Amino acid sequence: MTTTTAPDVLGQALLAYHHGDAEASLIVHCNVADDEPLPAAYFFRTLLLMPELERLALDECRGRVLDLGAGAGCHSLELQSRGFEVKAVDESGGAAQVMTERGVRTVARHDIFDPLPANELPYDTILLLMNGLGLTGTLEGLDRFLTHARTLLAPGGQILATSSDIRYLYEDEDGALMLNLNGPYYGEVDYSLSYAGKTGPSFPWLFVDAALLNDAAETAGFSAEFLGEDDDEQYLVRLTPLG
Repeated sequence: MTTTTAPDVLGQALLAYHHGDAEASLIVHCNVADDEPLPAAYFFRTLLLMPELERLALDECRGRVLDLGAGAGCHSLELQSRGFEVKAVDESGGAAQVMTERGVRTVARHDIFDPLPANELPYDTILLLMNGLGLTGTLEGLDRFLTHARTLLAPGGQILATSSDIRYLYEDEDGALMLNLNGPYYGEVDYSLSYAGKTGPSFPWLFVDAALLNDAAETAGFSAEFLGEDDDEQYLVRLTPLG
C-alpha cells in the first residue's frame, strides 16, 4: 500500500525565498474571494515593514513567549533581539527548517492544540499574529483553543492575537449585508495554497468579529481587551484568564 503526503506548499515557498528566489510567491485560493498572490517575502518582513498592530503586539509581549503559526519566524526573531525567550511553532516542516536556519533558537513543528511537553514550563504570552486566531479554524475550534490555552499559560499570562471582521465581503452596493442566516458563520472560510504548480489541501480559517470573540472569551473565562484596530477591520486583542 502506498501513501501520499500532502505537499508543504507554504514551506516550499519559504525555503525557495530563503535560499535566494526573491520572486517566490504563493497563490491563495479562498471560497469567498478571488485568488490572490502572496509573496513569500511577506513572511520575512522586518520590524519596520510590519503593520502597526503587529508592532504593538510585540511591544505588549512579556515573559516567555509562545509564537504560534510562526511562519518564517519574523516575530520570534524580533523578540529574540529584544532578549525574550521564545518558542516558535508551525505545522509546516519547511517553515520550521527556515526558522532554524534563520536563527530562531527554539522551533517546534506541531499544531496549536498539542499539549505542552511534560518537561516544558507554561508561557507568559501566547502570540497569534497575521490574523492568527484563524488557526483555530471555526467557532468550535476557537472555543476548544481557549480552553486549551489555559494549559499553556502561566499564572498571569496573556494571549495577544489578531483577527478581522470580513462582513464587508457580503455587503451589496447599498451596504446591506447579504448573509445566509441559516448557514455557517460568515467568518468561517476555506482556503488552500498553491506554489510551483502544486496545491496543498484545503483548510478552515476563522475571521471572528470582535463582539463574537468577546462572547467566546467570556464563556471560556477570559477577559478581552481590544488594543487597536486598523482600516481593514483587523484588530489586536489581549485575552487574559479570569480567576
